[in-house]
Amino acid sequence: MLTSPTLEKLKELSLTGMAAAFAEQLARPDYAELSFEERLGLLVDREATDRDNRRLERNLKAARLRCDACLEDLDLQRPRGLDGALLRSLAACDWVRASRNILVCGSTGVGKTFLACALAQAALRRGHRALYLRAPRLLDDLVIARADGRLARLLAGYGRLDVLILDDLGLRPLAAEQAADLLEVIEDRCGRRSTIVTSQLPVRCWHEVLGEPTIADAILDRLVHNAYRIELRGESFRSRERRGDERRGATAEEQGGDGDG
Repeated sequence: MLTSPTLEKLKELSLTGMAAAFAEQLARPDYAELSFEERLGLLVDREATDRDNRRLERNLKAARLRCDACLEDLDLQRPRGLDGALLRSLAACDWVRASRNILVCGSTGVGKTFLACALAQAALRRGHRALYLRAPRLLDDLVIARADGRLARLLAGYGRLDVLILDDLGLRPLAAEQAADLLEVIEDRCGRRSTIVTSQLPVRCWHEVLGEPTIADAILDRLVHNAYRIELRGESFRSRERRGDERRGATAEEQGGDGDG
């Protein structure tokens, strides 16, 4: 059997995982003991695994997460409002399939951004698509998109994402036009996609910073009604660092830090 043409055809068909697995089978005599069906199954499994890995790599890159965070790296020993049972439930990503939101509140530096990125990464590893955006940057992008005629396309893109992180909502009160733009983003996703919002303000205070009361009501109604709420407490990781706390043995979460200011 001429194997080189077969390998080349597999590569031409973009079956690179199958080609690599086939080359491995040729190099190891013990594979000859397997049946045709078993060897074919191994080739197909390898191709599927390689495609999944490449898709995950692309989606992770496109998500532009602020930090490389995993739920497994969260420090549950510190008493700061993290419920281990809830996190294990969220790790299964049923909240994404059910198009539920997650609202994470807490003072600066307590790990809101890390938690949001960890939740998004869990979703990415289950085949969903995600994107990290700081809320102020989102609002600026919408203003620019309106000016150059890309607004409808940008909103459509946000609407197709399985998970959208809006980090640092409410750093400053929104102007009427900003609140209206935010409502468009939230409206397109309501009941269809999941949104993770982080804020230094508790949810009860969001109404004051979301602009005109009618629009604020509409935004909150769409964000809050089906959302998981997580309120983080405790001391800022960065404050501990500034006091010269020992870095040896620090958790991955501490090293990842928190994106809010």
